[in-house]
Amino acid sequence: MTHQPYRDEPQALSASTPDPAIRSSTMLLMHEDLARARMRELHQDAVASAQARRVLAARRWQRRAERAAMRARLAQNAIR
Repeated sequence: MTHQPYRDEPQALSASTPDPAIRSSTMLLMHEDLARARMRELHQDAVASAQARRVLAARRWQRRAERAAMRARLAQNAIR
C-alpha cells in the first residue's frame, strides 16, 4: 500500500527542479548587484553635488574678492 507523502517530508529533486541553494545564491548575488549599482549611483550623485558646491563657493569667493578690490580702489582714490 502506498501512502501520500506529507508536505514536510523530503522529496527527491528531479532534474527540472532547481537546487534551492543555487536559486538562493543567485537571488543573493542579484540583490548584491542591485545594491552595488544603487550605491554607485548615490556616490556619483554625491560627487556631482560636491563639485557643484565647490564651483558655487569659488564664484562666491571671486565676487567677494572683486568687491574687496573695488573698496580698496575707492579708498585709495579717496586718499589722493
